[in-house]
Parts: sequence; C-alpha cells; structure tokens
Amino acid sequence: MSDLAITDVRNRAILLMIMAIFCFTLMDASAKALAPRIGVLPTVWARYAGQMALVLILVAPRLKTVARTSQPVLQFLRSILLMSATAFFFTGISMIPLSDAAALMALNPVLITLGAALFLGEPLGVRRIGGIIVALIGALIIIRPGSSVFSLSALLPLAAAGCYSAYSLLTRRLGAAEDVWTSLFYTGLVGTVLLTLVVPFVWQTPDLIAWGLIGLITLFGTFGQLALIRAFSQGEASMLAPYSYTGLVFAALWGALFFAELPDAWTIFGALVIAGAGLYVWHRETFRR
Repeated sequence: MSDLAITDVRNRAILLMIMAIFCFTLMDASAKALAPRIGVLPTVWARYAGQMALVLILVAPRLKTVARTSQPVLQFLRSILLMSATAFFFTGISMIPLSDAAALMALNPVLITLGAALFLGEPLGVRRIGGIIVALIGALIIIRPGSSVFSLSALLPLAAAGCYSAYSLLTRRLGAAEDVWTSLFYTGLVGTVLLTLVVPFVWQTPDLIAWGLIGLITLFGTFGQLALIRAFSQGEASMLAPYSYTGLVFAALWGALFFAELPDAWTIFGALVIAGAGLYVWHRETFRR
C-alpha cells in the first residue's frame, strides 16, 4: 500500500472516530433532555432496547454466528459494567451540567492505565503514575469538595468512569477472541433483558417529544458504536485515542446550545488538566522510551 493510501486510511479512521464521539455526545444530550420526561431508568432502557433492535436488524442474516460466544461469563460481566456506567452517567447528566460530567468521564484513559497495571500486569512507571495523579487533581478541581458548588451528584460521572474503565479492561482481556459484533450484541442483549425486568415498575408513558428523543438516542448510540467499530478496524487505537477528547468540546457546545449551561472557569481548567494528563499518559503508552 502506498504512503498516500495509508494516509487516506488513517484520515478516514480519524474522521470516523470524531464522528463516533460526535454521535455519543449527542446521545448524551438527548438522554439529558429525556430523563426529566420519563425518568432515568426508562431512559437507560431506551438506550439499550433501541440499540438492540437496530443491531438485530443489521446482523439478522448471521445472527446464529454472532450470538455464538466462547466467553459467556466475561461477556456478561462486561455488559453489566457498561450498563452500570450508562446508568451512573445518565443519572449524573440529569443533575449536573453536561460539560462537567463529560470532563469527569474523561478520566477513563488514566483509570484504564492504572487498572491495566494493577490487574493485567502491564507496566506502570513513575511518569505514568504522575499523569494519573494530575488527572485526579483535575477531577477535584471540577467537583471542588468542601466548596459550596460541590454535590454528591458530581460523583456519579466518576462512578461511571470507574465502571467504564473496568469494562474496557475486560474487553482488553477478551482480546481478539470474539468478533466485535458478538461483543456489541451481548452488551445490548444483557442491558435490554435486565432493564426490561425492572422498567415496568417505574414506566412513564412518553409523549411525542419523548418518543422523538428515544429515537435520537437509538440512532446516535447505534451509529456512534458503528463508527467506533469502523474507526478501530481502520486505525490503530494508539493513534485514535487523543481524538476522544473532542468529546469535551462537543459536550460543552451541546450544553450551551440546548440547556444554557456555560462551563465556569474552574470546570474549563479542570477539563484541560484531565485532558493534558490523559494525553501525557497516552504519549507514554504509545512512545515508550
């Protein structure tokens, strides 16, 4: 493959990654608007049930193959963690500004690095430890414990980040043993089945606007997942990782446009600290010296 062709493939992968983050942040904004109308739990259910319906349509011709897994326990644990991350984050964004929640969720890369060292035996040097500590300081800048702006609601995106990091570590442990569609199928299946068992007890009949928001959550969530899968199939994870921080910009934009939420100076500063620490850890992971 020529250098020009390689560059084109990388550019497409980067564009797909940014599109995925764009879709995910719009899904979060839709969920923030939907939760006050029907409740958080039905909103989480809508996110999984809608995606599951679309995935079933897309994989229908080869459903038996996609549904076959050699790691059922690992797939179940991954799915529970991702569902928990979604529930914590959707609850958080229903209570605090979208930009704050997105900034705290951006702790994922450094938490994954720490977890990989603790549970997967991957190396963790002094500089990476420093990056992790700096990122945690950035989180403290945003939530400001002990100040008048602190609320327990700010801890929910942190819980979401922890669950998502554990989900990512289990995904890394699963490795290439499973097809990406199989993993996507089971995350949707487990979340849909478990939430369907409990959502009737808190169900609120959606109005027309709520149904529209449910449709948006389904579309943005599914197409975001598909774009992410395509991005990682065309580009290396290490090359694409920094572009996940575009989510901070998108979240701030949607918060301002749709909810009149303008991040204060401390949130912006804390987000920059977290992003800077995450990019440093990424650099250490990618360019080891």
